[in-house]
Amino acid sequence: MKLHPAVSLALRIVVSVGMIGVLLWQAPDVDLGELVPEPTSSTFFWLGVAGALTLVGMVLATLRWKQVLTALELPSPMGRLFSLTMAGQFVSNVLPTTIGGDVLRVSRLSKDTGRSPDTFASVVLERVTGWLVLPVITLFGLAVNPGLRQLGTATVVAAALALATLSLLAGTLFAVSSDRFGTRFAVREGWRRFAGAIHLGLARMRAHPRSAVSVLLAGFAYQFVLVLSAVAAARALGLQPAGLTALLAFFPAVLIVQVLPIGISGLGIREGAFVLFLGPLGVATEDAIALGLLLYLLNLTVSLLGAPAFAVGGRTRTPATP
Repeated sequence: MKLHPAVSLALRIVVSVGMIGVLLWQAPDVDLGELVPEPTSSTFFWLGVAGALTLVGMVLATLRWKQVLTALELPSPMGRLFSLTMAGQFVSNVLPTTIGGDVLRVSRLSKDTGRSPDTFASVVLERVTGWLVLPVITLFGLAVNPGLRQLGTATVVAAALALATLSLLAGTLFAVSSDRFGTRFAVREGWRRFAGAIHLGLARMRAHPRSAVSVLLAGFAYQFVLVLSAVAAARALGLQPAGLTALLAFFPAVLIVQVLPIGISGLGIREGAFVLFLGPLGVATEDAIALGLLLYLLNLTVSLLGAPAFAVGGRTRTPATP
């Protein structure tokens, strides 16, 4: 039975609040005051840095999308793509709707280009590159800091998530890249449509290897800036153990698990993951939860900047010449 969107949203909110409540309840001697950083000049400085880096991340995400579109022989202006990216962030993170930001990006850019399948493929392939980059960053973080490989469950879970993600992605790409199997998905719906989009994107990427490299470089730059934003947020909270290498290893793993369709915007899952990964480094439960909530609020604040683009960015433009 399919739930009404409003009921589904309400349930997800309840689940998110419940998961955070359980985390706080299970932690001994939790000081709720620790969830709010002390208002000092240093705190505001690092919050500003974290917010600025989050916005820079949106620019790099747009650049990654533009590189994918270039490989698909569907060039689009950077300004228009950034407007659509911000509008998508606003829809995904601010509006109480089940219509995702990626759907908005596809529908609006398709009106500009007149090439809906290619536009859909660009968004799918952009997302796929993220699933390649995140586990690589985690494995790199574990490699450069030997101490992070001695943290028991935290290390095992992070490494397992990275390896499982890479294995699943490699198997998927191998299957759908084949002309024998991939073309079967070209005109299907649901998950088959996603597979067909990946097949189309990979075929175009093979014809433009330089663009493929540019996509990966933009993807690494984007995720690295998000890690830096998390480091700045940790500094705002005074979490010294949550340094660069620790967050290189564990923050991508957090980003991987928070996409699970439980709760809303990863709330509860993200905070629980931070408790798991940062606890062995000496970060208190309430501090790990505070870091997750702060990153959510930073993303929410930056997403609000996409409200004007969402409101006025849906006008149809002249389709590009194929």
